[in-house]
Parts: sequence; C-alpha cells; structure tokens
Amino acid sequence: MKKIIATAFIGAASLGLAACDVDQTQEGELPDVEVEGGNLPEFDVETADVEIGTEEVTVDVPTVDVDMPDDAEGEPVTGNE
Repeated sequence: MKKIIATAFIGAASLGLAACDVDQTQEGELPDVEVEGGNLPEFDVETADVEIGTEEVTVDVPTVDVDMPDDAEGEPVTGNE
C-alpha cells in the first residue's frame, strides 16, 4: 500500500515539475569554508549475548473422531454451489 502511495506521489510531482518553465537568472557560488581539527565522539557499546538454535520437539496431536448418523440423507454440504 505504501508503494502505491509513493508511486502516485512521485507521478504527481513529476507532472507538476514538467509543467514548469525554469530559467536561471543569476549564477550561483559556493561559500568559502575553512575547517580546522575536530574530533569524532567515542562510544563503548556492550551488546546482549543472543544464542540462536533449533530444537526438535515432539508434539502430541489429539485424534478427532466424528460419529456420522447412519440415516444421513442427501449429499454432503461442501459450501461450493
């Protein structure tokens, strides 16, 4: 659903931009920037120990016994008509 909404938004934005006529009226220029030194922060991270594995387990499944009456008439109902 999110992909459909995103696609519709991008399509509408593309049509909106295609309807515009853009003319550059002045040249641009990047600013002069001086950078000196600096430090990145340091972190100590302790993560949890996670163990992943598989285990074979036997599950007891109950047996279902259905008693049908002997005098059942007609055809069984399947829900498909």
